[in-house]
Amino acid sequence: MWRWFTHNHQTLTGIGAMLVGIAALFVAWDQGRVMRAQQHGAVYPVLQVDGFVSTMPNEASLGITIANNGVGPALIRRVSLYRDGELQPGLDSYRAQLPEGYNLSWAGLTGRALAPNESVTPIQIRWARTDITQSELYEAATSWDAWEVRVCYCSVFDRCWETTPAGGALARRVHQCEVGAEDAFEQLGAATPTPISPETATLRPEDAQ
Repeated sequence: MWRWFTHNHQTLTGIGAMLVGIAALFVAWDQGRVMRAQQHGAVYPVLQVDGFVSTMPNEASLGITIANNGVGPALIRRVSLYRDGELQPGLDSYRAQLPEGYNLSWAGLTGRALAPNESVTPIQIRWARTDITQSELYEAATSWDAWEVRVCYCSVFDRCWETTPAGGALARRVHQCEVGAEDAFEQLGAATPTPISPETATLRPEDAQ
């Protein structure tokens, strides 16, 4: 055996060089993987969807706030409303049961880039304090429990998530976010909401204008 080694040192040198090359290739691959993970982690968005109720001396209000608690911008691609697990075209059925005399403000979300530590209020409903009782305000807030806001958003590296009812860091990873045909909150500015069905709730990005 020793004699074979002494007469085949060139073969051994070649094998050693090959092993060193394989090790170098693995190190380079591992470093690239770590670098990619660091890049994604440095721009990781986390959207948190929260409802709020406010009572002030002259005004009472309720609504929704969406905040980016991550470290990178959240590119919002689709916003959907669900009631008891069923897709809804808008908030007409919810607004119909509210006490009259409220003022409504809204903001569209689809296509918005939400920076870290930035928040947006897609809907806020306000009453003069004399126009709503505390029990009516509580009932309006409680009836929202049957509703869900689902937001599909992506990082700048096109990694995508969809918020869950639990929200925040529990968002579900998805392959991609199809661009929504309609923004559920933009419908609040329309005279008559456009019906949305599960089959037409999304469209391809190349079809979006």
